[in-house]
Amino acid sequence: MLNIADTLHTWCGEARPFALATVVQVSGSAPLPVGTALAVDLDGNVVGSVSGGCVEGAVYELCRQVLKGDEPPTRARFGYSDNDAFAVGLTCGGELDILVQRIDPTGQPHLTTACDAVTSGRPVAMAQIIDGPDELLGRTLSVTSDGSTEDGAVGDDWEGSVAAQAGALLRAGRTGLVEVGGDANTCPERLSVLVHTHASRPRMLIFGAVDFAGALSEIGRFLGYQVTVCDARPVFATPDRFPHADEVVANWPHRYLAATDVDARTAVCVLTHDAKFDVPLLRLALSMPVGYVGAMGSRRTHTHRLELLRETGVPEEHLARLHSPIGLDLGAHTPEETAISIAAEIVAHTHRGSGTPLSWSTGPIHRRRAAA
Repeated sequence: MLNIADTLHTWCGEARPFALATVVQVSGSAPLPVGTALAVDLDGNVVGSVSGGCVEGAVYELCRQVLKGDEPPTRARFGYSDNDAFAVGLTCGGELDILVQRIDPTGQPHLTTACDAVTSGRPVAMAQIIDGPDELLGRTLSVTSDGSTEDGAVGDDWEGSVAAQAGALLRAGRTGLVEVGGDANTCPERLSVLVHTHASRPRMLIFGAVDFAGALSEIGRFLGYQVTVCDARPVFATPDRFPHADEVVANWPHRYLAATDVDARTAVCVLTHDAKFDVPLLRLALSMPVGYVGAMGSRRTHTHRLELLRETGVPEEHLARLHSPIGLDLGAHTPEETAISIAAEIVAHTHRGSGTPLSWSTGPIHRRRAAA
């Protein structure tokens, strides 16, 4: 639901009731991931999407029905219809489970708090019960980055357990499904809880104030990264040269990396292809829990760089993490084309994609991340 937080924040601020339709389960080649939402207000205004267009009309009507009265939350499944090509269904062949519920902002102030955090750029997680006893279906709990919680009158039986798991997903920057309860020590009822997360932006650290860095910083920002460009040469590391970067730093790369914050979503892109910068930087980067490490250079440069890294004692399991030469083979020549190549490899690595044309493969197009 946090994909439409801007509009929901406005509606909550106006105490405007609305129906919320949330994707709670997908299978096959469904076009949008779990957690994506669509909302409809009393005037028929709609925001968001749950299928990219395939079943929006049917979900819109279901929202209107739920919104008319005090209807309980309801789940509906939409899939491909072989018997009627014009029936409501997903032509991509996938299936969606949608949870539709009425939201009265005056009764759920924590939703306003969560949407306010999203619009202000602060991390927040929203836990939503999507399967369990009827009286709990649709209930929510918000968790902030400091671990504090606000709930929608869900009770204490499951709050601690869900808050802990929601906090873990928030730190990882992931939306996911968790199961809680089913035993006397937590909650006697077994609940399926969908945790929506809005984490801080992942970081892209670009080392080397070169033309390729300018193009990569632009596409990195477009992809939602918080982009830093770092170079040891102050004359090149200037904000004017990299207007799309959030931060431009004049410092030795390995010293900057040692002092800054990184996590499992961080992408480290080394574009200097100069051994005096690359070796100490890569030695450090490959030992850190970052998501991606790539280095620019020819195959000869790569071979020589590996020799130097081995001489400094970098173990083979660390070297195996290095993406070098950086990027996918797109036949790129210009800085802009090269930036697309690098960004494509980062996306493929993040989502475990093969990097090959979809026309060369079979099976579902969209990969699903495993639940936490």
